[in-house]
Amino acid sequence: MRTDYHMHTPLCGHALGAPRDYILAAQRAGLAEIGFSDHNPMPTQFDDWRMAPEQLTDYIAMIREAQWEFPDYPIRLGLECDYIPSFEGHIHYLAEQVSWDYLIGSVHYITPDWDVDNPKHLKRWTEQPVDEIWQAYFDAYTQMAKSCLFDFLAHPDLVKKFGHKPEGDLSRFYRGTLDAIAEAGTVLEINTAGLRKDVHEIYPSREFLVAAHMRNIPIVINSDAHSPKEVAADFDRAYMLARDVGYTEVMTFRNRKAIPIPIS
Repeated sequence: MRTDYHMHTPLCGHALGAPRDYILAAQRAGLAEIGFSDHNPMPTQFDDWRMAPEQLTDYIAMIREAQWEFPDYPIRLGLECDYIPSFEGHIHYLAEQVSWDYLIGSVHYITPDWDVDNPKHLKRWTEQPVDEIWQAYFDAYTQMAKSCLFDFLAHPDLVKKFGHKPEGDLSRFYRGTLDAIAEAGTVLEINTAGLRKDVHEIYPSREFLVAAHMRNIPIVINSDAHSPKEVAADFDRAYMLARDVGYTEVMTFRNRKAIPIPIS
């Protein structure tokens, strides 16, 4: 039984295909169930890669319509929520708007004006030591874990997207983050989108995942699909990685509860 809970819709402004196209792709890939989790609206629109505040109801209606069209195929309703300090209250507000199956936490912004995975900011990588950028990212990720606002945490080492990595043992950046995730009891995502980016690696790295397994942190495996062709992309590699590290279960989600199933 394989699932994919990290899929987007055109409402985010950078995804292609209607929900039914993703559903049909998931069925062709043999997935047992799926979930949509587009980028959350913020109180005001400050970037161009998320739904507008007034589009949340459209998003919910879009997924409800898909559930109605495919009544015998489990389709979960989720939301990918940016963790930005001082906006925790907004996450609480979003959580109350509908009966979500899960909320994903993610870190993109390491400063108010720098979404670290955005290619339009590539020049900034030359203006600051890579070590400082990584530290800022994992400091924010640790805060997110400690907030206990989310059901699972997305693409853990997204900061490596463009291939910029500090020298030496990278565990110095994420040991504290993993401790916070373990203490919070939150699920960690294995995300295959990194294989489609400049870094050409799954999020997170094998070393990161080994350290997560040592802390008994549960996992979920997702594609972060922004088009139907990306649904379940590279899942064989992701499941092989999880098994090799020692995982025997992945999590499924319903009504904001994590339910373990054996790895297939």
